[in-house]
Amino acid sequence: MRATLAFDEPITAVPGVSSRRAGDLQRMGIRRVRDLLANYPRRYIDMSAVRTVADAAIGQMATIAGIIHEVKLKRPRPKLTLVEVAVVDQTGVIMVTAFNQPWLKDKLHPGERVALSGKVEFDYGFKRMTNPIVEPTQGEVEGVILSVHPSSAKISQKQMRALVRAALQMTEGAFDPLPLDLRRRYRLMSRQTALRCAHFPQSMAEAAQARRRLAFEELVLVQLLMMTESAKRTRGLAPTAHTIDGPRVQRLAAALPFELTAGQAAARDDLLRAMAAPSVANHMILGDVGTGKTAVAAFGLAAAADSGGQALVLAPTEVLAEQHARGLGSMLEEAGVRTALLTGSTAPRERERIVAALADGSVDVLIGTHALMEDDVLPARCTLVVIDEQQRFGVDQRAALLAKGAAPDALYLTATPIPRTMALALFGNMTLSYIKERPHAGSGRTTHVLERADRGRAYDAAKAALARGEQAYVICPLVGVSADEREEAAGRGAFDEDEAEFYPHVAIEGAAGDAACPLTAAKDEASFLASTVFPDHRVELLFGGMPAEEKRAVMQRFADGETDVLVATTVVEVGVDVPNATVMIIEDADRFGLSQLHQLRGRVGRGEVPGEVFLVSASKKPQALDRLAALERTDDGFELAAEDLAARREGDLLGNRQSGASALKLVNVVRDGAMIEEAHASAAALLVADPELGEGCAAALAREMRSTFSGEQYEYAVVGG
Repeated sequence: MRATLAFDEPITAVPGVSSRRAGDLQRMGIRRVRDLLANYPRRYIDMSAVRTVADAAIGQMATIAGIIHEVKLKRPRPKLTLVEVAVVDQTGVIMVTAFNQPWLKDKLHPGERVALSGKVEFDYGFKRMTNPIVEPTQGEVEGVILSVHPSSAKISQKQMRALVRAALQMTEGAFDPLPLDLRRRYRLMSRQTALRCAHFPQSMAEAAQARRRLAFEELVLVQLLMMTESAKRTRGLAPTAHTIDGPRVQRLAAALPFELTAGQAAARDDLLRAMAAPSVANHMILGDVGTGKTAVAAFGLAAAADSGGQALVLAPTEVLAEQHARGLGSMLEEAGVRTALLTGSTAPRERERIVAALADGSVDVLIGTHALMEDDVLPARCTLVVIDEQQRFGVDQRAALLAKGAAPDALYLTATPIPRTMALALFGNMTLSYIKERPHAGSGRTTHVLERADRGRAYDAAKAALARGEQAYVICPLVGVSADEREEAAGRGAFDEDEAEFYPHVAIEGAAGDAACPLTAAKDEASFLASTVFPDHRVELLFGGMPAEEKRAVMQRFADGETDVLVATTVVEVGVDVPNATVMIIEDADRFGLSQLHQLRGRVGRGEVPGEVFLVSASKKPQALDRLAALERTDDGFELAAEDLAARREGDLLGNRQSGASALKLVNVVRDGAMIEEAHASAAALLVADPELGEGCAAALAREMRSTFSGEQYEYAVVGG
């Protein structure tokens, strides 16, 4: 029992952790013993497969062990530093070059033994590695697997390994929370064995089996958490079993100006079936750009009205909310459903009238933005909440809207094409519907990747489109180039060389490894294009920080054809439908995620004329250009999402703070699809057998779940709860 309880002891309980060192660990997010044990190695250096300098093949990846002979710090030009390290073994010398890592000069010392892992090249008469993994191995024994843990400037790798060993000793003999039948069924190691083998494996095969066991446990715990929290939200409340064949639903079906696709019809049936059940519906519709998710949601809204209830529809932007009010609202009004629109720009007197009408039940569906979350927006009987582009809202925002009703059904819409395995991993407490075919595909689009020097091709295509009376978008990653905006962009992430991951948000100059490569700013670009490239056409600027009325006016002029070229940030990513726009130029395209680029390009080719999309990149990095090439190969958002996920963390697609992804340290949703399916089914079966998780092994698993997700992590792991 003591070993089991040790997992939740403070980090100061680990031998060798002083109060000062505890502070260093806490800054890494390590507060308890379990946090230290979950600080899994980022990678392993296989010391049993070490090559000599002479044997290391040029052009191939290799691990070389040797002794540092010399360390030099050079500054070939301002803002560029490089550290050169000469490493020798019994067969020769290999040179290591590390760019913009000046701290290595103080970290590495002549006479120290190191292991190098990287690609071997030949230049200036020597074998070389550029930015390899450099790991001091002083005192380590060759012929074993060397773990490389996340560490910090205050805690070395050697110290981190010693702390992990101490934590493993403290927890030796702890109870395994995963039921024995699950471990037998899937042939999984015990947890303590898996922890030992994950941190200090004797072979790479052993490390893989340890990761498999611990990843499965992560998934089961996340699934149980989401499922139990979803049930807890409505415990003791009376859900609404909606009427799904009432007069408004029937009139809506007759009023639709088009026939639903097979995917839309199936999603509609899934939604209505969930709403008709005597339990709270927690449903998500996932569909690529233009697949008609809103038309499906309309049936749920009509069912709420037929059942004597009301519905709230939350959109992330005023542009999208207004589009819903025009399209979705008009369809519903024709079916006899009373609608209204509430945004931050609604006039005070009109707002007062709408809020009163919602409170007395004379409004059936209220469409709006964050204004819906205001305290005085109180529906008489809210039985359905619809959240469009749900990934744009935080846990607290979604919870605030759901609190507007006693136990409302929840419908989430997302145009981020999430593969099923990822949806199960992150949204295991929801029922899911997929829509893949587009009802009105338009003429489609072709996509071209261009180097910045070749952007003239894109301008020529835009000029040709304007000459035909069509319109064009130019998308930029930043509004302006003030110091504050650059600093903000820097804080949002960039290309991480160490982990080979790409984050979808914009970066600043040089952040992706391309020196002296400033990002294109929308304000500067609009001025440049208006005066130089398109002097005979009307060019306007649109970005999120503009006053709402000004944004609306700019967008309306573009929709009416008065503006020829719209220079914008990603504010046009969703909710903008201008069929006459046929060309889109995206500057610094390598700084966006594939799914985001796919949504952006969905703004063109929506009419009768095919669209053209030009992805302009200043990057010289092959991996960045290879990513963009995927958009040339396919127009399938789900395929692109799978490629995006293969190269970056799952949570980055939706935001770690939006989902259970923050708890998934070892899971890769592309690689581990089958495991996710099995973990989801296992968690559901455990809850069917014991809904309260109060008996035997289930109780132990419940305790582990609560301990794992206590505090801050607990909040972030709950989606739709």
